[in-house]
Amino acid sequence: MIDAALIKECADPSLKPAIIEQFVMAAGSDDPLAVTVKSGGRLILVPKATSTEEAMAIVRQYAGQAVVRVGLTQFPAEVGVKEPADLKPDLVDPCQNLCKGTAMFAKVLRIVAKWYGNPTSKDVFPQIFDDAVYAWKTGEFEGVSVFQAEDPGIPIEAPQQSDETRPAESVGGEEATPKDVQPETVQDVGRAGMRIDLSRIGGQQ
Repeated sequence: MIDAALIKECADPSLKPAIIEQFVMAAGSDDPLAVTVKSGGRLILVPKATSTEEAMAIVRQYAGQAVVRVGLTQFPAEVGVKEPADLKPDLVDPCQNLCKGTAMFAKVLRIVAKWYGNPTSKDVFPQIFDDAVYAWKTGEFEGVSVFQAEDPGIPIEAPQQSDETRPAESVGGEEATPKDVQPETVQDVGRAGMRIDLSRIGGQQ
């Protein structure tokens, strides 16, 4: 589980710690030097990096040719850069990666929430979160490239449930279902195969 002190110091303040933990659990990695490379929807096996230098060498080797994800949040390495040479080592710095990753995920949440009409009901948030994680994995939501899209800038009105605001027994056994997975292309940001147990959102502190 991601360190609470790291979340407090580095993560986007618009997201509750429990949501950040769930996001990293669903879409990220427990290894700050993790590098995932996909091309044409297929995972490319790369050596496990044991240092920042090794991780960045892998990133620079494949950036621009394949979909590269890095760090705790599996942040898309190409976001915000035009050339592989522009890629900086802070991509795999735990604090910077968490800062960039959670800020971008908060933006994706806002995009998804806007599509839903910015609902205020706490019952809708699990579906918004689920769709936002799906969008993070694939890079798209309803035909929009979420990493390149403009930030709506609208605060997320739907309550971000935690243990205090959303008791487990209130779930009622109903879970939001991810959208049908579409075939990946080299432009896709890549998706993980795991499914999200929405009954546990905010269940870890």
